Amino acid sequence: MINKRFTNKVVIVTGAAQGIGRGVALQIAAEGAQVVMADLSPYVEEVLAEIIAAGNDAITISANLETFAGAEAVVAKAIEHYGRIDVLINNVGGAIWMKPFEQFSEQEIIKEVNRSLFPTLWCCRAVLPEMIKNQKGTIVNVSSIATRGINRVPYSASKGGVNSLTASLAFEHAKDGIRVNAIATGGTEAPPRKVPRNAEQLSENEKQWMQQVVDQTLDRSFLGRYGSIQEQVNAILFLASDDSSYITGTVVPVGGGDQG
Repeated sequence: MINKRFTNKVVIVTGAAQGIGRGVALQIAAEGAQVVMADLSPYVEEVLAEIIAAGNDAITISANLETFAGAEAVVAKAIEHYGRIDVLINNVGGAIWMKPFEQFSEQEIIKEVNRSLFPTLWCCRAVLPEMIKNQKGTIVNVSSIATRGINRVPYSASKGGVNSLTASLAFEHAKDGIRVNAIATGGTEAPPRKVPRNAEQLSENEKQWMQQVVDQTLDRSFLGRYGSIQEQVNAILFLASDDSSYITGTVVPVGGGDQG
């Protein structure tokens, strides 16, 4: 029997079209949530079809979450359709390039930060007035153990920002009944992305730098393997649910023992 921890809960899931976000959206809908899935990719409609076919409740919205306007649009859609927001799960992010820091151009650094920090920052800012008004709410941010990682310094810095955001927001808004936590994902086995973050052909140097990241991930994991999407989803849903009602301001590493 499926646990129905999210019955009558309105949940926003960003980056829901593929990977961990897709897994979160499917599982949380199966557990009774009314899900607002935000993603620029049209593949999010396939996830919606799966949820509806299973007899569960969800809607989608196309929004650029690298902008505050995009985040505000998602929050407005959720309130318009479902009347409130109980949970926000910030899943948008991911390293675009993997190479030594001195190899990054100015524009590449900006793109990395725009992708892996600002969507979480903007969505938290957009949802706070509604949660403060209701004097309750739960936010789960998806960070990374790569805050100590090679060949992705701009991404690592962005996720460090997510961790600081998590702690500071939790401290600032505990008085409003709002809990804020994060999971720091480790290396995760996932199907090839339908929309790649970087569609350019990798050079031989870039292949070597990518392999260094893989080697570090495996070397630092006590379990010596990548995790599964389901293992990340399990941790996210725990923090999103009332099962974690006395946990806030915490970053939970889900990296097989790698603390990040």
